[in-house]
Amino acid sequence: MASTSQPLRGKRACKNIFWAVFPHACFILSLVIYAFLGALMFSHIEGNRKVNLSEEYRNFLQNLWNISRNLSDNMTENEEIFKEKIHALLNAAERDWFVNPKDIWTFFGSLFFCCTVFTTVGYGNTYPVTRIGKYLCMLYALFGIPLMFLVLTDMGDILATVLSKSYSEFRKLQSKILASKLCSGSICSKGDELKSRAQSKVVINEPLTIMEVLKSQPGVKRKPIKYCNAEIFEMLIARESEHTKPARNKNIARWSSCPELARGKIMSRVMENFDKIGKQLEKLDVPIVLMVLVIFVYISCAAAILPNWETRLDFQEAFYFCFITLTTIGFGDTQLEHPKFFLFFSLYIIIGMEIVFIAFKLGQDRLIGLYKKVISFCGEKKMPSKKVYPK
Repeated sequence: MASTSQPLRGKRACKNIFWAVFPHACFILSLVIYAFLGALMFSHIEGNRKVNLSEEYRNFLQNLWNISRNLSDNMTENEEIFKEKIHALLNAAERDWFVNPKDIWTFFGSLFFCCTVFTTVGYGNTYPVTRIGKYLCMLYALFGIPLMFLVLTDMGDILATVLSKSYSEFRKLQSKILASKLCSGSICSKGDELKSRAQSKVVINEPLTIMEVLKSQPGVKRKPIKYCNAEIFEMLIARESEHTKPARNKNIARWSSCPELARGKIMSRVMENFDKIGKQLEKLDVPIVLMVLVIFVYISCAAAILPNWETRLDFQEAFYFCFITLTTIGFGDTQLEHPKFFLFFSLYIIIGMEIVFIAFKLGQDRLIGLYKKVISFCGEKKMPSKKVYPK
């Protein structure tokens, strides 16, 4: 029986682990599939578009040719012409005139664009040009942004659980260290002396009587106690076997004869896991200074790795780029030479955005508490004091 029950327990444990991980894996897998489908769609639509030379582009070339013909050998005059005419002409130029769409809208470039859409970063260096691409971009963001927020909420529960447990363990360790330091001093030694004195007083003032000595003997005391304990133990075993064994057999027969009930139980557990999404994030309460330190270390790690393939970025520029990305500001002033390498940091971006979101939520809670204190303080100051007039 023991050999057959162990495989059943192993299977049940595997099933429980699978259905516990299933909601989290389902959200992440859905987001990955959604990103890949969007990359295929935009790379086909925007990458295969025809570049039509507009009248504005022809006018730009004509004006540039006229300015170049009027240049002289004097460098100061040429600088003045550049400041006035060429600078204004280059500001009016569009980037699409000089870029091949197939070079931008590759699969990895389109995948990077999709990530910037549903994460609401929006760098602005890659954007759809065709009308169909713009409409599909709006529709893609309409469904992708809620899916991304769902993934962030789900990951937030995991991070909140890890942070809360780590912080509680740190506090326990800190309290143990403080307690050991206090006990290592004179307090514990004095307490031990007092205990020893109290025990010695009890022994002296309360000696054992003859009846207590006889009761403490094994022949007098232990035999009836053993007999009573054995009898009570046998009665409890008999009662347990009468009540529990048929119930277990009935449960096994019921679940084995009706697998739909077992599936319903598993599905109810899965639904409970879906309903628990976002609950741990609301219970999180850690110091805001700790979250700021976690964000700084998290961004610094990426800023130290990113310049290895983005050679134009140093540590400070990479730190700035990671901060702008994780806070979903996305100015677009820093462009990546190899965006496909940065896609490997997609999990880093999701976790980092969640850490920043948790920090913002904690800061929001602290600000609400501060406003409440200020309003209550002002209300107490402005409350008129009741004057008691003598009768």
